[in-house]
Amino acid sequence: MGAYGYLLAIALILIFTKLFGIVSKKVHMPQVVGALIAGVLLGPSGLRLLTESDFLLKTSEIGVIMLMFTAGIDTDISELKKTGGAALVIAISGVFVPILGCGGTYFLFFGNGFDFHNFLCSAFVGVVFAATSVSITVETLTEMGKIKSNVGATLLAAAIIDDIIGIVVLSVLTGISDKSVNPLFVTLKILLFFVFTAVVGFIVYHIFKRIAIHHAHNRRIAVWALAFCLIMSYCAERFFGVADITGAYFAGVILCNLTNMRQYVAKKITVASYLFFSPIFFAGIGLRTDLSGITPKIMLFAAVLLIMAVITKIIGCGAAARLFKMSNKDSIRVGIGMVARGEVALMVAQKGINAGYIKAEILPAIVLCIILAALITPILLKLAYKEKQAHNG
Repeated sequence: MGAYGYLLAIALILIFTKLFGIVSKKVHMPQVVGALIAGVLLGPSGLRLLTESDFLLKTSEIGVIMLMFTAGIDTDISELKKTGGAALVIAISGVFVPILGCGGTYFLFFGNGFDFHNFLCSAFVGVVFAATSVSITVETLTEMGKIKSNVGATLLAAAIIDDIIGIVVLSVLTGISDKSVNPLFVTLKILLFFVFTAVVGFIVYHIFKRIAIHHAHNRRIAVWALAFCLIMSYCAERFFGVADITGAYFAGVILCNLTNMRQYVAKKITVASYLFFSPIFFAGIGLRTDLSGITPKIMLFAAVLLIMAVITKIIGCGAAARLFKMSNKDSIRVGIGMVARGEVALMVAQKGINAGYIKAEILPAIVLCIILAALITPILLKLAYKEKQAHNG
């Protein structure tokens, strides 16, 4: 494209992701689906107008960081307190059962002996499907008037904890992926990261709290918040070997209790992310998804992986909910509500690709499973409530 080709690349990505996002919304699908399709269409599997570049990769990484920062700052601590132990156990089960099930599926299809590399490949695939995209579930429950129910409150809290645990597991995997590093040293560095986060968080929280008293809606506060996010991301990767998105997420969590400024900061960051960085991230996943190499084995793998992605959440989260004396029907509803995957799953997939543990040949299968899991969740939820609604009517 020449020296200024990146300008045209950005323009094409913004136009295509917006157009396909609108179409996705019209047919009641998550807009992220349209952005992924736009990337596939622009890339080697479609019109071949764009290819990966260092600029797009770095811009995409900033997009991931901003998405995780806004996820952190939107974390509702009060929701976590409402359901307490139940949400924690549901989240733990909802992370580790999919890791075992989906990671095991990868190993069954592509594992050539149990060694360290195959373990990490399987684990990365498993972690992709550990995180829940609660926004899709929330939208569905709100539409049905069930968001304020016990199931709704439990789902919200469990999904938040689910993401936190998934990010921590990702950080551990990222740390041990370097074979030359002692696992005990990696564990120590991760623990030190959380100590660092707690100390820095305490200081920064009180600094922002004082600033927010008089300048909660000052544009500078959003700039300072984003700078803090980027510094935390840098420190996480540079000094502790922890994924940069982990630093970004906890930067957001540190500021999430500042109620008089959190909405303003989240709004400003979201606008910048939505306008520029996020479309490049999602389209970038699509650009990497080369459909030309799909084989019958990959298609079978995708089918089995999707089944595992669905049933491991329903069984893992549903069984945990049953332990806390929720009814069978409500336990199943909780499990179904945790099935949807979205942005966090795609972020983890990108980390796995960058680390060399998710192969390009299986990326189409992973992306397809993430999309389908997001699409079937509202359908399954409505079916799970249908009998009760019919009975009430």
